[in-house]
Amino acid sequence: MARSLGLSDELSAYVQQVGTRLVPAQEALRAATQGMRDAGMQIGADQGQFMGFLVRALGVKRALEVGTFTGYSALSVALALPPDGTLVCCDISAEYPAVGQPFWQQAGVAAKIDLRIGPALATLGGLLADGDSFDFAFIDADKSNYDAYYESCLTLVRPGGVIAVDNVLWSGAVIDPTKTSEDTEALRALNRKLHADERVDIAMLAIGDGLTLLRRRG
Repeated sequence: MARSLGLSDELSAYVQQVGTRLVPAQEALRAATQGMRDAGMQIGADQGQFMGFLVRALGVKRALEVGTFTGYSALSVALALPPDGTLVCCDISAEYPAVGQPFWQQAGVAAKIDLRIGPALATLGGLLADGDSFDFAFIDADKSNYDAYYESCLTLVRPGGVIAVDNVLWSGAVIDPTKTSEDTEALRALNRKLHADERVDIAMLAIGDGLTLLRRRG
């Protein structure tokens, strides 16, 4: 069971019991992912609930996701979109998203999700070239490219729109000087950059593995 950093298993279970409302397709997708070797990459149910709440509160119609894995975050966002809403999902491989697609169908939101397979930077470049615009973007992919994904999303998201960046606490490694992996260093550098970036308003939340929200200023 994915849980937010610092929460005990018992308290995390309580949060998910009384703080989330999952449809059957969400519960089934979580169960289908649980036994996979990379199951820890799936966001927690509480984070999915929060993202759906945020999408509804912002009145999002056009959403973008960089990194889809088995599609739980995509399902949570798509459920919160209006009937004419669209979510563009970028992933490098079709293997993991294929796990979630039957559950997108089960939930009746598959038509809202535009899955694009290939290097995300190339997909984002195509969206930029087309002049696309989004209300909300979620970044949860390879950490070494987070800065590039952020810069692309900052152009693609409209003024007043929100970007959510996942894994910004990296299981606490960002404050451990003995942790020097490429991913850790990339996240440290991005966190410092976002803190100083006057193009956005910022809020870092201790939900899941750390989630930074950024509102693009006009």
